[in-house]
Amino acid sequence: MTNQLTIPFFNYPALFKENENEFVAIFKDVCTRGAYILQKDLFDFEENLKSFLKVKHVFGVADGTNAIILGLKALDIGPGDEVIVPSHTYIASAASVALVGAKPILCDIGYDNLIDPVSVESKITKKTKAIMPVHVNGRTCTMAPLEELAKKYDLMIVEDAAQALGSKYKEKSAGTFGKFGTFSFYPAKVLGCFGDGGAIVTNDDEVANQLSILRDHGRDENGRVISWGTNSRLDNLQAAFLNFKLKTFDQDILKRREIARQYHEAFVDIKEIDLPPGPDTDSQHFDIYQNYEMAANRRDELKSYLQERGISTIIQWAGTPVHHFKELGFNDSLPETEKFFKRCLMLPMNVSLNNIEVEYVIDSVRSFYKK
Repeated sequence: MTNQLTIPFFNYPALFKENENEFVAIFKDVCTRGAYILQKDLFDFEENLKSFLKVKHVFGVADGTNAIILGLKALDIGPGDEVIVPSHTYIASAASVALVGAKPILCDIGYDNLIDPVSVESKITKKTKAIMPVHVNGRTCTMAPLEELAKKYDLMIVEDAAQALGSKYKEKSAGTFGKFGTFSFYPAKVLGCFGDGGAIVTNDDEVANQLSILRDHGRDENGRVISWGTNSRLDNLQAAFLNFKLKTFDQDILKRREIARQYHEAFVDIKEIDLPPGPDTDSQHFDIYQNYEMAANRRDELKSYLQERGISTIIQWAGTPVHHFKELGFNDSLPETEKFFKRCLMLPMNVSLNNIEVEYVIDSVRSFYKK
C-alpha cells in the first residue's frame, strides 16, 4: 500500500523530544540543588494546580491509586462500609476501596458511558458510605443527580478524576465536587510525567490535614509522628516537569478538542458507530478528550483493518469491565456496560498527532465502513 503511515496509539518518545532542552535543564537544576523530596518544586506545582482547579488544597502523591487510598483513609472509610463505583473504570478505582477494607459495589453506565445515577440508587444500602464517580476519558460525569442522591441518602461523593484534569461540568472542574478528587500523571495522561505520579485535592480543611499526615509517614508539620501513615509523595523532579508542562496545558487541551471535533464531524454520519459527545454538542460539559473512545459495529474487524494500515488502536482495559473479574468475587449483571465493552474502541488521541495523521485515521475508518 502506497503512502501508508505508521501511527502509534501514543507516542511516548515524543513526550521528551518535543521539549528535550527544557527537560534536560530542569533535570540538571533539580539534581544540582539536591532537591528530591518535598521541596520547593513540589510546593510550587501544588500551588499552581490549586489555582488551575480553583481548589483549596492539593497534595502531590506517588500515583493515582495511592491518591484514592489516602482519600478514603482520610474519610475513615473501611471495614463494613460500601462504596459505589462504576464497572466502566480501571481496576484501581475498585481496588482502592478493597485495599482500605471496604467493599466496592459496582454499578452500570448511562448514555455517555459514565456512571448511571439510576443504577447508583439501586445499589444503595445501609452500608453505603460514598459514591465514586469516575470521570472516564476526560469527561466530567453529570454531577447534579449524583449530588442529589448524596444529599438524599446522606452519602459522601469521592471522585476518581485520573483521566479528567481540566474537564468541567457546569464550569466546575472534575475532582472538586466531592470530599476529595484524585488525578493521575501517568505518562499517557493529558498532563503526564516521566513515570508514576498523582495528586489528591480537597476543599475540606480536616480532610486536607489528614492527607498531609497520611502521605508522609504519619508526621505532622513539626515532623512528629502522630498517627500511622505511609510514604506516598510525588517526587520533586516529576513535580518540576509537571510544573513546566502545566504552563502549556490549556493549549494541549484545545488541541485535543480540535482533534475530537475533526473525528466527530468525520464520523457523525456513520450509522455503525456511536461517538462520544462532541466538543460542541453539550454546553454543560467541557471535555478534554484524554481518550477518544467510540462504540463500533464489527469492532474487531475495524481494529484489524486499522492495524493493517499502520494505525494502532486500543480496547481500553483489555476489554474487561471490573465486574467481569470473577476471581475478585464479582457476580454482577450490568447490561449497558457489557454492551459497551463488546463494541468499544479508542482511536489515537494526543497532542503529538499532526493534521496529516488525523486525516489518515479519518480516511481509514471511513474506508472500512464503505467496504
